[in-house]
Amino acid sequence: MRHAPARADQDVPAADGIAGWFAGRLPDGWFEAPAEITIDRDEILVVGRIPAPDAAADDAGKAEVEAGRVIRFREETREARMKIAREAEHRFGRKVAWGAQAGDTTHVFTTLSVPVMTRLRQPERQVLDTLVDAGVARSRSEALAWCVKLVGRNTEAWLAELRTAMESVQQVRDRGPA
Repeated sequence: MRHAPARADQDVPAADGIAGWFAGRLPDGWFEAPAEITIDRDEILVVGRIPAPDAAADDAGKAEVEAGRVIRFREETREARMKIAREAEHRFGRKVAWGAQAGDTTHVFTTLSVPVMTRLRQPERQVLDTLVDAGVARSRSEALAWCVKLVGRNTEAWLAELRTAMESVQQVRDRGPA
C-alpha cells in the first residue's frame, strides 16, 4: 500500500485502516492476491490481479485476450464495486477508483482528475507549450501531468525514501504532546 503524506496545514481524513477495511470487504475470489491499495488526499485506488487467460499465439493476441478479461471483470463486478465504493467513500471521505490487472495488462476503470493550483513562470510554461506543440500532450494540463509521471518514474526510489521519512515524522508528531 502506498500513501501520499498529508500536509499538516490541511484537514485530510485519516488513512488509518483503509487497506485492512478493503481486505475484509472485498469478496473472496475476485483477485488472485491482495489488492494493491494506493491512497492520497482525494482518492483510494484499488487494483487487483485477476486470473490471466491462457497464452495466445502472439503478443498482440495476448494483449487483446487480457484486455477482454479485464473488461469482463469490470462488467461482472460493477454493481458490487459501486456498493463497496459508496461505503468506503462515506467511511473514509475519499473517492474510490478501481482497476484490474490480467497478465501484463492493467486498466484503471475510473479515476479522479483533481485540479491543482500552480504558478508557472514563462520558462516552465514554454516547456509545457513545447510538449503541446510537439503533440506529446493536448493541453498544458495534460503536459504537466505527463511531466509529473516522468519525474515520478525516474525518481521512484528517492520519492519512496522521502515518503518513509515523512511517515517517521508523522509518528514522532503523534507521540508528542496533544
